[in-house]
Amino acid sequence: MVQQVHLPNGQVYTVTPVFGGFTFKSTNLDLHHSVMPPGWTVILQTEDEVEDEVDRRKSRVTVINLRDSDDAVQKHTVTHRFTKPTVQSDSMFISSISMPSSTDFKSTASPTRNIAMLLWATLCWYFHKEPPNPYALTEESALTPEAGRPKLDWRIKIKREGIFKGKNTLQKLERMGLLSSEESSVGTDTNIRLPSGWAETFVSRKSFWQIDARIFLFTLAPQANSPFPQASPYPSRPSSPERNATVTSTDRGSPRPADYVTTTGVSDNLTAGISSPGGPFNSGSHLPTFYPPHPTQYTFTNHIRHPIRGKPPRQGETFYSRYIPSVGQWLSFRVPTLSPKPCPQPYFVTSSTSLPVMPTSQSGAVSMPTLPTLDSFFDRPSDLDLLHKWMNDSRVNAAWGVAGPQSTQQQFLVDGLQSRHSFPVYGCWDGKPFGYFEIYWVKEDKLGRLLGGEVGNYTRGVHCLVGENEFRGPHRVKLWLSSLVHFCFLADYRTETVMLEPRIDNTKFIGYLKDAGFYKQGEVSFPHKQSAVMRIDRDSWEAPEL
Repeated sequence: MVQQVHLPNGQVYTVTPVFGGFTFKSTNLDLHHSVMPPGWTVILQTEDEVEDEVDRRKSRVTVINLRDSDDAVQKHTVTHRFTKPTVQSDSMFISSISMPSSTDFKSTASPTRNIAMLLWATLCWYFHKEPPNPYALTEESALTPEAGRPKLDWRIKIKREGIFKGKNTLQKLERMGLLSSEESSVGTDTNIRLPSGWAETFVSRKSFWQIDARIFLFTLAPQANSPFPQASPYPSRPSSPERNATVTSTDRGSPRPADYVTTTGVSDNLTAGISSPGGPFNSGSHLPTFYPPHPTQYTFTNHIRHPIRGKPPRQGETFYSRYIPSVGQWLSFRVPTLSPKPCPQPYFVTSSTSLPVMPTSQSGAVSMPTLPTLDSFFDRPSDLDLLHKWMNDSRVNAAWGVAGPQSTQQQFLVDGLQSRHSFPVYGCWDGKPFGYFEIYWVKEDKLGRLLGGEVGNYTRGVHCLVGENEFRGPHRVKLWLSSLVHFCFLADYRTETVMLEPRIDNTKFIGYLKDAGFYKQGEVSFPHKQSAVMRIDRDSWEAPEL
């Protein structure tokens, strides 16, 4: 059965079962329909350890306890065809890679980074599958009800075979943070080519979701004569406008699809067009776009000593995007803009083909009928119009108290954009805004002052507002709430806790928070409300909702 994996930078790969594993193919990079389209093949298997010949013949074993005694029975490994994930018995390696034609794309400057990207994409597909039963069946827990048995971390073993047999390949992947090994010593083996201590490397789901995809995802640089767009993988305007040029409605002509697609996460004006779903991943140099957090320096705000914060994303910038398979939509977060014009809506790929849509010798002109026209663009409300509508809803006003003329919401948004410890956020489903959020640093916030010395330097907080009724409901709450937590943990590895402080009588939302993994730390008294302090810690957070 053919499957798909949607990467957060907008690329879509088809996944097809083959003997012993799966092939990942990108039809978008196969401009000439080659026999071996660009992609890679992984060998994915399930391995069980058994102690004797009787256990060998049994069907798949979930978990078998490892004995600590020196005279333990010699164990055997039984390999099965992969059918569904197991908690710790799956193993995988990349067996082959098929690169795009050299006439279309330049060779990657770093083979290791290319391998890391392919491995990350494979793991993204794997960890989107139904989670396995995490409860361990051991001799000691045999009589314990399943819900009370020890829980194991979901992890997959990365075998030193195939592409991973290259010199220092696993070592480099481990230093990039993608792989882990419980063997943390230097070791005494002098074999430089195949040193010991690398036979048990693995990736856990918990670690996978806490490492930024911008470290690994990048695009290939096209050749000068390639039909592939230079701003891979998204088409863009062929040239910049002249500084003194004037454009009128008579000489504008018919808009081309490429004229309304931008390769950045920032929307400057109408001609900037549609922000791509991979705004955080766009790079003119076709390199990974990860930037480490700032080193710690201190300042004071209202007599509170706290780290100097890095600047948040710019107005209109999309800083988080992820495909949500349970609803078949892209979830993204961007900073709202004060512009009276509507913010360009991203074009998200939810079909079997991914951007870019390229003409080939077998096809005609490019057709992107889902892209908005100029008329439909101006029919959409601006960010300020949306905020005005949401804040004047009686349900929202009861919690936020910012109802009134549009000038009231404009000043509210200006204050948010000028804040030094928080920034406003619009949540979007397939580019359509559905709610307003604020992400803030708790230390110098009012909440931090009420909590006193219990707040860490990098603890984040979130305020929430869902304005569009069509996107309300417990399932949607889990999706966007876990994604906000996901962003906070990715944005700075020093963030160990995310907090919310809903009003104490908002029992429905407090219930949603508990379902999402939050727990109640206590209560605080603001001048205008009594709040429950809800928090979730990095140690207990597993993954965003899918």
